Amino acid sequence: MAHSNPITIGMLAHVDAGKTTLSEAILYSAGSIRKLGRVDNQDTFLDTVDMERARGITIFSKQAAYNYNGSSYTLLDTPGHVDFSAETERTLWVLDAAVLVISGMDGVQGHTETLWSLLKRLGIPVFIFVNKMDQQGTDRARIMEQLKNRLSESCVDFNNIDYEEVAMCHEEALEQFLESAHVDDVLMSRMIMERKMFPVYFGSALRMNGVEELINGIDTYVSCPDYGEEFSAKVYKITRDDRGERLTHLKVCGGSLKSKMLIGNEKVNQIRVYAGDKFTSINEAPAGTVCAVTGLSETKAGQFIGAGGEDNIPVLEPVLNYKLNLPAGTDPVALLSKLRTLEEEEPELHVEWDENFKEIHVSVMGPVLIEVLTNIIKTRFGVDVTFGEGSIVYKETIKNKAYGIGHFEPLRHYAEVHLLLEPGEPGSGMRYECHCSEDILDKNWQRLVYTHLCEKMHRGVLTGSELTDMKITLVAGRAHPKHTEGGDFRQATYRAVRQGLCRQNQYC
Repeated sequence: MAHSNPITIGMLAHVDAGKTTLSEAILYSAGSIRKLGRVDNQDTFLDTVDMERARGITIFSKQAAYNYNGSSYTLLDTPGHVDFSAETERTLWVLDAAVLVISGMDGVQGHTETLWSLLKRLGIPVFIFVNKMDQQGTDRARIMEQLKNRLSESCVDFNNIDYEEVAMCHEEALEQFLESAHVDDVLMSRMIMERKMFPVYFGSALRMNGVEELINGIDTYVSCPDYGEEFSAKVYKITRDDRGERLTHLKVCGGSLKSKMLIGNEKVNQIRVYAGDKFTSINEAPAGTVCAVTGLSETKAGQFIGAGGEDNIPVLEPVLNYKLNLPAGTDPVALLSKLRTLEEEEPELHVEWDENFKEIHVSVMGPVLIEVLTNIIKTRFGVDVTFGEGSIVYKETIKNKAYGIGHFEPLRHYAEVHLLLEPGEPGSGMRYECHCSEDILDKNWQRLVYTHLCEKMHRGVLTGSELTDMKITLVAGRAHPKHTEGGDFRQATYRAVRQGLCRQNQYC
């Protein structure tokens, strides 16, 4: 099926499922690369970083392209290791469809279910490829049972399509099947794109078995999104090239992106389309194009550019915290500013400054990332750092409602804030609202209190950990017509939060 715009396909898997090998096989089968590389030979097209080749895993998401039956496809290979799952999560945002690779030996893993949940959250159609079926001990029926029980009842074997099974996934398909004992490709495409059905292909990427069937299935059943004429784009990644130039990786979701075009107050200098570690410069990128742009300094991963869309808020957060040990004579403040550039490139990295001890702490997804960070800091900044023993990143919340009242009234200053603290649903994060009459507190002071609630990360009083899963509502407050200044409400707001947290028997 020929598509008018490029289609973006993401490759996802749990570690060692053979995802990069399958990506290599797809590119080779489609004629995009001439030589079939292997992970154990450290010569795959998409694992371009020395650390990736040495460890045999994907650390950074990579881009490649192939053509099939007159259509253009962009392939995004993502990390499979759980420590780099934040890198995978941000890439999902720009996908038209995903290929979820599962090892025929290992079956559905815990990380597979995490990826499935992320794909479901974003509504991304999924093709499943069960790899390594050439190995002894693999059981096709057992894998299908796992897929149906742990992922979805709508997983259907597409190597040998049973139309009766397809019909059970959708009412319209059932009607077609009852009339003709068949379900047409147009309807099956719609079912797949609407996540009513998930095609499953079995094979061996290393042996090139089942790869052609998967490529043809993607080409047959994936449909092109409808793009508007006005320019818009999704930013999914920030990197820097070998010369240190900042790259904004994005997908054009409407109109077209042109060289020298203004985005906000900044001008696009160059548009690059990457294939592995090489790129081609183009003057215009139509809708559907995944590219990297130079000249933009204020973009961030997860940002939606243009009208009609919202920023993407990540779900996965770091779970381990490490103290950064610096060599003697290293200025921690100077290094901190450099680490901030890494923080915008690596969403799984949270850099924190401990003012009391003048220390740098980093929060990451797992210990493997620490090895990668050590190498990056040495290579880019010339500093040999080590990391202390890791500790779990805890968060605090409340169990019951609590009221907090904060006063700030030194000489010639006055502010009073009343807050209602309520527990939220698990995973809901922090929410802030104002339910205060303007007869009690002027609107401008209410906006100021709201700003002070949102501007910082609030910490609990049990362990000093970050607060989460709470709603804080401004319900009342007082100001003095003569002595109140803006900074007074900052102090009163912070004190009200802490006073509410200190109520007895509120913590779970």
